[in-house]
Amino acid sequence: MSGTTAHETATMSPTHPLQQIVDDLHARHAGCDDGEVATYIPELGKADPEAFGICVATADGRVFQAGDAERPFTIQSISKPFGYGIALEAWGRDRVAQHVGVEPSGDAFNSIELEPGSHRPYNPMINAGAITVAALLHRRYGAEALDVVLDRLGAAAGRTLSVDEAVYASESRTGHRNRAIVHLLLNFGMVHEAVEPALELYFKQCSILVTTRDLALMAATLCNLGRHPQTGREVFALDSVKDMLSIMFTCGMYDYSGAWAYRVGVPAKSGVAGGVMAVVNRQMGIACYSPRLDRRGNSVRGIEVCTDLANELGLHVFDCMNVGSSYLKAILAD
Repeated sequence: MSGTTAHETATMSPTHPLQQIVDDLHARHAGCDDGEVATYIPELGKADPEAFGICVATADGRVFQAGDAERPFTIQSISKPFGYGIALEAWGRDRVAQHVGVEPSGDAFNSIELEPGSHRPYNPMINAGAITVAALLHRRYGAEALDVVLDRLGAAAGRTLSVDEAVYASESRTGHRNRAIVHLLLNFGMVHEAVEPALELYFKQCSILVTTRDLALMAATLCNLGRHPQTGREVFALDSVKDMLSIMFTCGMYDYSGAWAYRVGVPAKSGVAGGVMAVVNRQMGIACYSPRLDRRGNSVRGIEVCTDLANELGLHVFDCMNVGSSYLKAILAD
């Protein structure tokens, strides 16, 4: 696959079984009009509610996409596992664990609540935990922290990424609840005194522009043990990937995480702009974009697409027949 871009690969294989599956999923769910576009961040409310893209990237670098897979949108909370991975490598697992836990909270992603006793955020996939991680990154890298985040996420996507300045300004202007969270964290010593720069880093991190194709390749980087499947660059160490995927599996889908693990059964992360990213270990990365959200902040189409794909390909990690491994090996051998 060397020398072939993701887009070229997708267009070169219109009859590949996996391309046909992706096309069928897009056609099947294109008519869904359930859910509402997020408006609590005003710029997100401008998204086209009918936008809908699906992309699958394999561990050997092939890409299959349908619909609006190259339409840009902001990454939002899908940045959280990547920020966590950067912090793990900057500070070490034990130091990070002093500031943020690994337990599912069962509460909404923007809950103003900390773990009893330790006063840590429950996990790095909710806002309190991700803001704490951003504070750790700012403490380590200072004014260069955003460049570090952009470089690492860009390496996972395989291209240079940038911040949507309009969305960032909108998040910063209306982020009063997140400011309440960071001051609660400061009160209990989970973050250092420079709370505003850390919070601005968090807002900018969430405002990075990506496409569905980018997210699929970022997921494929994680499924490929931290190495980008096309560029070959090692983006994350194997131990970091293990911790990132573990947290995504237990906490990645907000307060739907338990149901997701039960129904879909793969590590995943969603964002309120409408993206969903899922990882099938050693096999593929899956991404979907549709800005119509359910009441928990997850993409309605994104959940349904991933659920159907998991059921049809046998992707659930605890599938006792292990259908996914054998079936995927067969169709990816084409």
